[in-house]
Amino acid sequence: VLQEKYRGWQNHSMVHYFNGFASLCFERFGNCVKHWITFSNPWRDIKKGEHAPGLKHRGTAAYRAAHNIIKVRQHIPVHIVTFAFVTFSRYSYPEHMPRFGININQWQSKQNGVVGISLSGDWGEPVDITSKKDIEAAERYVQFYMGWFATPTFHRDYPQVMKDFITQYGNPKIYITENGVSEMMMCTELCDDWRIQYYKDYINEMLKGKALAKVPPQHQDGVAVKGYTAWSLLDMCEWDEGYYESSGLYYVDFRNKNKSHYPKASVQYYKRIINSSGFPNQREVENWRREATETCTSSNQILAAEEQQRTAASILRLIYYPLTSHMEMVTEIVLPTICVLCILMMAVVLMLLFTRCNEHV
Repeated sequence: VLQEKYRGWQNHSMVHYFNGFASLCFERFGNCVKHWITFSNPWRDIKKGEHAPGLKHRGTAAYRAAHNIIKVRQHIPVHIVTFAFVTFSRYSYPEHMPRFGININQWQSKQNGVVGISLSGDWGEPVDITSKKDIEAAERYVQFYMGWFATPTFHRDYPQVMKDFITQYGNPKIYITENGVSEMMMCTELCDDWRIQYYKDYINEMLKGKALAKVPPQHQDGVAVKGYTAWSLLDMCEWDEGYYESSGLYYVDFRNKNKSHYPKASVQYYKRIINSSGFPNQREVENWRREATETCTSSNQILAAEEQQRTAASILRLIYYPLTSHMEMVTEIVLPTICVLCILMMAVVLMLLFTRCNEHV
């Protein structure tokens, strides 16, 4: 309705509606929910139309829609920015800023929650690292992609490259969310060693950045990482990819009416990382990998047995249903037809007998 009546985020009134929605959420759930994300990957929705309402904004329309989304962020003070990965920075906006009827300070003083925005962290590298033009082009890509929303969030202004050139974010607190890797098909192979390798490499580099942030004087590559969440717990409907792209730690058998789910090898490996808060030593990490593979092998056997049962059931259905349909045809058509024919034949025989009897009389 908001899209059809007001043209969605093209209309400034969406800021009012969204803030009303946010206020209702704080009121109803703020006592138990302490971390909030206002928007997830707004760039993808505005420029690429990946999610509802699926519009690919062109020209000034994209900037107008983004500007209204950013206004929402300005009227709901940011405590976090996440780069799908998410970041949370603790600061507030001036008291004179209009809040469209929402008293954020009132909710925060009572509930002590934090609010953030989730941005896609796509990166650009120069084709030629010795070329000034290529380096500048890579920087423009990052600023027009991530900086478009991140810079107003932290500095209340657009990236200088969108007006002129470069913007820096300082050292915000970062919560990494929706981090994972998917396969492009529904797969019953549970030994996802390649996913284990992905998590090992990514989390290890993240922990390096976190460790560097603690080294005095603060290292320029250090990052204030406060949290990490893998994507995703279960195979699920992945937006416009549907069920054909799978990124879960648990395989879900959507063909089964009970939607049975089975742990992939990456589940056990990820559990060990979380329990140890990182990687203790190389030998132990390799043991994690071996044990995870052994576990998934057992799960694969169970899943294979269920696949065999499902295949056998399908074969039986192929045999049973034709027979059933034939029996139904016999019951509903053939038998009544035979009965009618028998009655007609008896009637003919009786007529012949009556005719002969009359002739003799």
